[in-house]
Amino acid sequence: MARISGVDLPKKKRIEYGLTYVYGIGLYASRQILDATGIDYNKRVYELSEDDVAAITKEIRANHVVEGDLRKQVAMDIKALMDLGSYRGLRHRRGLPCRGQKTKTNARTRKGKRKTVGAA
Repeated sequence: MARISGVDLPKKKRIEYGLTYVYGIGLYASRQILDATGIDYNKRVYELSEDDVAAITKEIRANHVVEGDLRKQVAMDIKALMDLGSYRGLRHRRGLPCRGQKTKTNARTRKGKRKTVGAA
């Protein structure tokens, strides 16, 4: 089983899609990494040699921010918005949607369970 950036990739998937299991790598970035390392998209994860895994790991470390570092960066960006007192920061602080969605009837995922007010 290939382990890249602390993530075990699924054995039977093509490496093109297997790499997307790493946080911060989508399909486009996956293809860029495979092009840079010269690995065929159609190769399965279990078919990778140790050299292939090492080349992929080296490419990711050199040119991509993934997993823990990316999560930390996103958290710090959100914290900066909240400290600044921007509108988006206030929405994050209150646990409401911050990308312009309506909240009168939807947004249950962000707002949580319904709180009934004034029901008699």
